[in-house]
This record gives sequence, structure tokens and C-alpha cells, in this order.
Amino acid sequence: MTFYSANSVVRSHPVGIVAGASYSSRPIISQGRCHRLSSQISWGGRRKDALRRSASKLNLRVPERCEFERGGHKKTLDVIRDVMADAAKKIVALTLASTFCLSVALTSPAPASAGVLPVTGDPLSELSSEERSVVGVFQDNTPSVVNITNVAAMRDRFSLDVTKIPRGTGSGFIWDDNGHVVTNFHVIKGASELRVTLLDQSVYTATLIAGDEDKDVAVLSIDCPSQVARKLRPVNLGSSATLLVGQKVFAIGNPFGLDHTLTQGIISGLGRELNAGVIPIKGVIQTDAAINPGNSGGVLLNSKGRLIGINTAILDPTGKGISSGVGFAIPIDTVKGLVEQILKYGRIIRPFLGVTIAPPQVLLKLNLKGVLILEVLPDSPAANGGLRATRKDMISGAYQLGDIIVGIDGVAIRNYKELFEVLDGKKVGQTVKVQVIRDDRIEDLNVKLAESRPARTDN
Repeated sequence: MTFYSANSVVRSHPVGIVAGASYSSRPIISQGRCHRLSSQISWGGRRKDALRRSASKLNLRVPERCEFERGGHKKTLDVIRDVMADAAKKIVALTLASTFCLSVALTSPAPASAGVLPVTGDPLSELSSEERSVVGVFQDNTPSVVNITNVAAMRDRFSLDVTKIPRGTGSGFIWDDNGHVVTNFHVIKGASELRVTLLDQSVYTATLIAGDEDKDVAVLSIDCPSQVARKLRPVNLGSSATLLVGQKVFAIGNPFGLDHTLTQGIISGLGRELNAGVIPIKGVIQTDAAINPGNSGGVLLNSKGRLIGINTAILDPTGKGISSGVGFAIPIDTVKGLVEQILKYGRIIRPFLGVTIAPPQVLLKLNLKGVLILEVLPDSPAANGGLRATRKDMISGAYQLGDIIVGIDGVAIRNYKELFEVLDGKKVGQTVKVQVIRDDRIEDLNVKLAESRPARTDN
């Protein structure tokens, strides 16, 4: 056993007793080598007084007189051992007492601060009216929001075994009492299996009914028992026609897999354009409510808790999928018509002309605006309406340009995007007036639109 210098003053500590910072690493008595003791402690002089002061703090008894010469090492050793043994007993007693006091302090209830009353009863009573409104929006709409997992089937190149691996997660919401879920098309794109997680963490498979990749909307059907379907809570539909910049909005979704997360912000802009496919989405809502990966397909609500848009995309200059405060949502008025078509017909019904168009570079070289028709599909609205395709002269080998579409129903067409936008606003069976340039002359042709081919689902 090694003793350390007695000039390490023992002081109290909240947890027990610790020695002072002035530890000496040099042993006074070690392995019977007592000859070094005389160089450390002397009963005559300042060291004697220092030892007495240190011992008195622990109520230790120190002999008034002691023979301390080079011949009296044994007696001195006995005195020092007695003093240190007494000190050890005191330290143990103080340590136990300090530990007991600490345990009492930890288990005893803290006294209430002056002026602070304990919270009792309804926790909403402690909130402001604005906070209660926000809490109400969240509680009313959380059961309508679901988590969607996109599962892909991967085949091992060596064993040829098929393994199902989650590709990603997104959000969606309950549309009606029949278990239909609406989400973004990009959330379910390429999935071999879809799983829907409800608020109570129950998981069910889902089937894709149909989707529109250009509008980034898809409708699923949850494969759940009828008793579960009856308990589903559809979202409260609102309108996006009367939105104003500056009004408060709330986003609920599952960012980064964190289920049912609420963020709030305002409408930062209206009438934005978002390109999810060939046909741009018009009238997109811009918001500064935090939208992150996993929020896609979730709800954007107004202050009344009514659905006004589907959270779809963010502006991310870093490319890391981090919210920059600029998020976009598809307006609910655009979504309503698409969902109703899917539920009624099982597909998106969109009118088309039935033409193949030339790359825009062709007309740019000719310094012309419009859409050049390369091919007219047989038995299509364009063929029945008399539109002309580009042809090659069999004798000279020269190409004769087909009709160049420059307008529909008085709306100017300068490129293929504008052509798709105008047609997207028309209905199947509607007759439109197509304005074309033919042989350097402008002609008007009446074309009755037909139903487009089924929308792509990539499923």
C-alpha cells in the first residue's frame, strides 16, 4: 500500500470526498523504506503545524510530542499509521453520509418554484388559440396520411434468387371510404410491390390502379379487410382556385422515414410551372413549409385543415435532397379531375391528335415557329381531319414539309410544349379548329379529338 503526501488537503465534494488537487506522486512510506520520512515531515517547525491543521479538519488526534530522530523511526511509523487509519475511518463515514444525502436529494420531489403552477387537466388549456388551432389541424388530418414503401424485386446475378428490397419511401393520403390512396407517380414508379403503413403502424399491400406520369399523380387501392377500410378517414378536400400568396399552410408527411411530421409555412408563390414529364404541370403552388425527401405525396393543408395541394418537389441547388425553403405542390383542383377519371375508367383519358412531330431544331433552321408534322397515324383524328405529313419525293428524293401547326382554337402554338398544354385542356370527342401552314398558306382544319392511349405506369 502506498500513502500520498499529507499536504493533499482533503475537501468535501457533492458526491463524496475527494482529495485536493495538490497530489504528490512521491511515496512517504513504501515497502518499509522509512528513512525518507525525515525529509518529508518534522514535528518541529512549519510542517508540524501544517499536519495539525490538516488533521483538525477531520477531527483527528495528533500527539503533542513525539520523539523524531534518526534512531526512532519505528515509533514515528506507528504514529503516522495511527493517524492515517483514523483519517480513513473519517473519510469512509463522510463518504457514506454524502452519498446518503445525494440519494435523498434525487428521490425527494423538488419544491415548486414560486409563481409556477403544476399543469393539470387538459393540456390544450395551456396553449394559445393559435397553437390550439395548429394542434387541431394536425390531429384531424394525421389519420388520413399514410406512409408508402416502394419495394423492388432484385435478382441475384449468380444464384438467380429474387430478393425484395425497399427502394424508397414516400407519403400518400386516404381519398375515400373505399381504401383508395392518392400519391405522386414518382413515389411508386418502378415498384414490384407497394406497402402502405397506416397511423396505427399496421402495414398492408397496395395495388396500383393507374397513374399519370406527366402530372405526377397515381391512385392506389389498399388490400385490407373490410373492417379496416371502414375505419379509414378520408382527407377533407379544399380548393386551390382562391389561394393567396401569404396565407398560412401546413405540410404533413413522412420525411426521411419519420412518420407523420408536421411543418408549417406560407404560400410563397402561385402559378409556377413544374416539368414532371412531357406535359408541364401548370398552376403549381410554391411554399416555404419544409418539404424533404419522403414528403412527396403528402398533404398541403390550409389553416382550416382542408387539402389544397400534394407536396411534390423541392428546389435543391446542392443536389443533396435538402430543403432550401422552396417547395412545390400540385394544386388539388388539377388532381381532382385526374383521380376521378382513374376511379371511373381505370385510366387517364386524355385527347390526342394522332401525329408524330419533328424535332424543334428542324423549324429553328428554317426560322419558323410552330410544330412540324412528320407522320399522321392511320385512322386517327389527324388523318380524319385532313392533316398532312412530311413526304419524300420518290423521283427527286427531296422532302416536302408537312403541315406546321401554329394554332388551336385561336391559341398560338410555337412549340410542342404549347401544343400539349392546349390539348391537355380539351376533352375527348371535342372538335377543335387546327390552324396550319401548308404550302406557304395558312389553312384551318376541323379535327374531332379522340381518346389517347393508356397512360404509362412503368409497372
